[in-house]
Amino acid sequence: MIVTLIIICEAGFWVLLAAGLALRYWAKMPRAGIAVLLCEPLLEVLLLVVTAVDLKNGAEPDWKHGLAAVYIGCTVALGHSTIKWVDVRVAHRFAGGPPPSAPKYGTPRAVHEWVLAGRWILAALIAMGLLQGAIWYVGGDGATGSLEAWQQKMLVVIAINVIIALSYTLFPKKAPSAPHIKG
Repeated sequence: MIVTLIIICEAGFWVLLAAGLALRYWAKMPRAGIAVLLCEPLLEVLLLVVTAVDLKNGAEPDWKHGLAAVYIGCTVALGHSTIKWVDVRVAHRFAGGPPPSAPKYGTPRAVHEWVLAGRWILAALIAMGLLQGAIWYVGGDGATGSLEAWQQKMLVVIAINVIIALSYTLFPKKAPSAPHIKG
């Protein structure tokens, strides 16, 4: 049931995003579009409540409960930036907005990578906090090994993102030099 709800929440995220952007750009109803987009967090609240109720009703904590916590952490930390990312592209493609851009070289790219890493680290920390809450909620009597395993996976996510951002800091990509014209 939890996995099905996670899939429904993910599909719901994209349906709400598409509906919100359609209202904003095609129907020329930006406030209605924002209202639809603001409904998205309700999906995470629903998933959190259903997961807590499932554990409260005696379900053995397993990978599905851990996945729910990770999904919520990722959506909370990355959802807004994902919506902005898609919005810029839709605005450019269908509403004459400016083209999307991201820094490609040097310090600006390193800063960009640290911002991305920060979002992923926040997602991992939120997931770890929810997982710890579930561990405390279940108590010492329950088998919480699968939840603890998800916490360890979130530490790996943090490490990978720090390594990536650090690589852009220590080895910045250089802009291509202008071609030499002989003449």
